[in-house]
Amino acid sequence: MNQIFNVGIRQQALFIPTELRVADASYKLKGSTTTLVANLRKLGFGVSEELLHALNQLVAPKQLDILNKFAELTGVNKNWTPLVKGWDVPTNESVIDHIMVFFANIFGAKGTKLQCGHIIPADTFPLERYNGCPFCGTPFEFGKLEATGQGSKLKVLELWTEKEVDEFFVDLLASKTALDATQMDSLKILLQNLALPKDVNIGMKETLMAVIDLLIEQGKTKDAQKLFSSPVDILRYLWFKRTGFLQIVEPKTILKRKNANNKNLHKPLDKSAKNAKEFLALKNEIKLHYSRTMCGVVATWLNGLKMDVEKICEAMHPKRGMWVRFIRALRLPEYSKKAGFEKLKQILDTFYNENYTVWQGRVDFYRLKADEEKTFGFLKQRPGLFARSLFANMLWFGAENTVNAFAEIIDKVPARLVFTLNMYAKEYFTQGNRIVKPLGGISKTIPKNELLKLYDSKQLVGMQTMIEDLCVLAMKKRFASQETTSKTMFIDPTLFYIPVSIGDRGENVQDLPSALMGTRFPVEGGVVRLFMQWGNGLPAQHMDMDLSCAIQYENTTQYCSYSHLSPLGCKHSGDIRSIPEKVGTAEYIEIDVNALRQAKAKYVSFTCNAYSNGAITPNMVIGWMNSKFPMKISEKTGVAYDPSCVQHQVRITQTLTKGMMFGVLDVEANEIVWLEMPFGGQIVQNMNLAGVEAILAKLSSKLTVGNLLKLKAEAQNITIVEELPTDLKENPIDEIYDFKWASNPAKVTKLLVD
Repeated sequence: MNQIFNVGIRQQALFIPTELRVADASYKLKGSTTTLVANLRKLGFGVSEELLHALNQLVAPKQLDILNKFAELTGVNKNWTPLVKGWDVPTNESVIDHIMVFFANIFGAKGTKLQCGHIIPADTFPLERYNGCPFCGTPFEFGKLEATGQGSKLKVLELWTEKEVDEFFVDLLASKTALDATQMDSLKILLQNLALPKDVNIGMKETLMAVIDLLIEQGKTKDAQKLFSSPVDILRYLWFKRTGFLQIVEPKTILKRKNANNKNLHKPLDKSAKNAKEFLALKNEIKLHYSRTMCGVVATWLNGLKMDVEKICEAMHPKRGMWVRFIRALRLPEYSKKAGFEKLKQILDTFYNENYTVWQGRVDFYRLKADEEKTFGFLKQRPGLFARSLFANMLWFGAENTVNAFAEIIDKVPARLVFTLNMYAKEYFTQGNRIVKPLGGISKTIPKNELLKLYDSKQLVGMQTMIEDLCVLAMKKRFASQETTSKTMFIDPTLFYIPVSIGDRGENVQDLPSALMGTRFPVEGGVVRLFMQWGNGLPAQHMDMDLSCAIQYENTTQYCSYSHLSPLGCKHSGDIRSIPEKVGTAEYIEIDVNALRQAKAKYVSFTCNAYSNGAITPNMVIGWMNSKFPMKISEKTGVAYDPSCVQHQVRITQTLTKGMMFGVLDVEANEIVWLEMPFGGQIVQNMNLAGVEAILAKLSSKLTVGNLLKLKAEAQNITIVEELPTDLKENPIDEIYDFKWASNPAKVTKLLVD
């Protein structure tokens, strides 16, 4: 129950097994139930009427288990004490203070000696304002949460029974878009706790890897064999088990990211690889090692593939360098000599001698010769790849002929790709730069296709229109082909602000009610409070993580960080550079939205960085708080965390991230856009702020759930009802799409008709 409980909370629901309920026909609320609901309210959660009755049927110890679980998820038992007490009033520390303390410790001057050994002379830092050493950032004093229940908006939980859990499980498996880190973590939990449903079509390769992994853990390697359709699937699984990445991130990319993460602004601390010996040590971190048993299993998988040998080798070709390493590590030449592995022997001979033709090579050959007919002929053989190269081919061969050729096979293109084309046509066919995120890399700004310069603005707008019209027509045809008896539909207005889960996806886990990348959160009060907690459960050590924000104006940028604690409109709680024993530590930034609006600020970007060598520490929790009502900051300890005010939070699980932007406050629109944008470097100044508007434009171009439903209604001649009737029995609505339905992105993807 405990693990499935976590999955339910992410969907803003509470899983209560039927077997735990004690029947009570009176519906009279027990005292323990009332206490539980009151305590949940302090944490920012409300309960639906159905859930309230279910909670009332639990015995008191089970109710206590639920409360303890919520306390764990919301982090109320963690240490949320910052470096400065009452940090909303600046300490006015300066660089001069740090210089004076530095020399005082070198020459042994008089002053207050702290637990860390540093001497703080008089007339430097006001020590009565600090919970630790202001010079080295080591905390000594800890406080508890003093204020809860300050939030102005409750997250209302619904009841989850075994039926809802099973439906969610099937939805995840069948999702037609790639699962983000939160959904994938939920899927793994359900796979460990529930039986694999029969007759369910697994929608994505990444999802398939999780299922295969479970089967192999259970010793069902033959059942796993049936799920591999190509050598790419086998390589994806092997690399996933070695690195944890569900996509095939190149070894050189991983090495480059790890090496960059070990760089340090302070040269003596720089541990990046500078010579062959150090780089070899880095390569050993991803060195391949396999047991004889696993070697035999993989040899059997390859030998049992139903594809033709030449097709297998062609599929292996794009990752040829990786395959050479795996073939050696898995001892496949040795197995190919054994009886029964004749096909494996053929595969290796063909692959090493390169006796196969590469489809992409043919496409590129005829494309460079400007042979339109043959290029399109090959592209039509693989509709998905035609879709991915459509925009570039429009610039190369001309828009009309390319679109006409693509229109012949658009019905064979997966719906998620059709919608992606529709969403990004406007962004692609405009001059300037664009934001890209290479697989496994960091977000960067690059120049757009040089061929755009051959066309004027009117022609580029025409290309956008052609793509949008074609894609909308194709999706309307798909919706129209579905049989339906529905006459009326209600679409919750909030769904027009929730993006469809296509393209960008979160790489870190959301333990509280989750949101899709690009979701916009309204700012209810005049203050936004960022928080960061890290080091919980780890031994005391130097571990310098930094919470920062960048404030963008029309012609300048200011930063709120460890080096500048109090710029206009922002206040930082102080720079902590070492974590205490087991309990972790925290930093905050208070953002005065009204003050920034008056100062004509445009955006505030929220960031976190690992100043220490390496990536951001796993299980760090970052997010922001917001409330209509004033949020307190303790004068005694500086603790400013209140789970009831948390609007959104994320737990870091990505192992290569050095720095990450996790939100952007649009000051004028008074809303926060949730996103994940990794970047390199120890400090916030390393982030490329020029790309903020570009990435916001990219997220804004994403199709919303509301617009997708509107398209469905138009295609199926369904009337959209503007308001939900108070009595649905007297005024029934055939199809109701509310926030609860949309909170399950895997269910939303059922609208992507293939």
